[in-house]
Amino acid sequence: LRTAAFFCFAEPLLRLLGANGKVLAMAAEYVRIIALGAVFQMLATGFVPFIRNMGGAAFAMVAMILGFVTNIALDYAFVWVLPWGMAGAAWATVIGQTVTMTLAILFFIKKKRNMGIVPFAELLPLWGAALKVGLSPFGLTYSSTITLLLMNRFLLIYGNEQSVAIYSCISYITAIIYMLLQGVGDGCQPLISLYYGENKKADVWQTRRTAYWTAFIISAVCAAVVFLTRTKIGLLFGASASANAGVGKYLPFFLATVLLLAFVRITTSYFYATKKAALSYLLVYAEPVCTLLFLLILPPAFKLNGVWAAIPSAQICAFIIALAAKCWGNHSTEQ
Repeated sequence: LRTAAFFCFAEPLLRLLGANGKVLAMAAEYVRIIALGAVFQMLATGFVPFIRNMGGAAFAMVAMILGFVTNIALDYAFVWVLPWGMAGAAWATVIGQTVTMTLAILFFIKKKRNMGIVPFAELLPLWGAALKVGLSPFGLTYSSTITLLLMNRFLLIYGNEQSVAIYSCISYITAIIYMLLQGVGDGCQPLISLYYGENKKADVWQTRRTAYWTAFIISAVCAAVVFLTRTKIGLLFGASASANAGVGKYLPFFLATVLLLAFVRITTSYFYATKKAALSYLLVYAEPVCTLLFLLILPPAFKLNGVWAAIPSAQICAFIIALAAKCWGNHSTEQ
């Protein structure tokens, strides 16, 4: 259904997001091919967590890395060597996801975990349980997309297209840090779930503590490296000299709160690994909601600077909420 919808209505959907002219045509070309390969992305994304929870964390990592490497190599082949443009980039993405999916299937075959048809009546309670926990990682994955849409809209209102270009570079580099933090959260979740199910509270706390320190160290190192190279990062993404100067000016706003974000991401993973779904929902959706509120409040008073301050302000609020939720969660667990 989603494949059909995105393939048939790509241009109207992209117009809703503000695309027009040449950008609209190129984006539609890309989206239609991505839509055709959506089934491979869904299976690859869905299989990897099963592999991690079946004790194959290293294999899951290799499967994802090989998918990424395939994507990058084919991007070069299909866009630079062969003049396939946006279509080439899209096919590279689809094939990369197919590689990850294929490796996952081979893992299941080796483990002798076959797939079969399950009666619909048995699926319903499974869907309910999966949906209850899955809303948290779903929101964690899509909150950045929601934030991107909001920021682009307000940057166009209070700034111009160059402001959007600046934020694009910033979002690219910060997305790498965010994905590393999500990796730590996803990596600790199966262990925390296992120890929680076995009622090994000490191991739960130790695993969570290790995840916190790992996330803090990764955040600190990445923030330091990015800060020291901030005046060159825009050039890496092909930005103009003026846009690159803007990246160097505003990037520190986003780096200032990465340690706080690390705490929020690990706490969120801990909550949905220990059946505290409501608290995980709270943390996941707090950031995009707070971002929207600050975008409505700050720009009228501080213009473009208010737009740039919205995300760091929202992340500070999310940290405060996460700290309070963690304290309350610990207290309820002890009781």
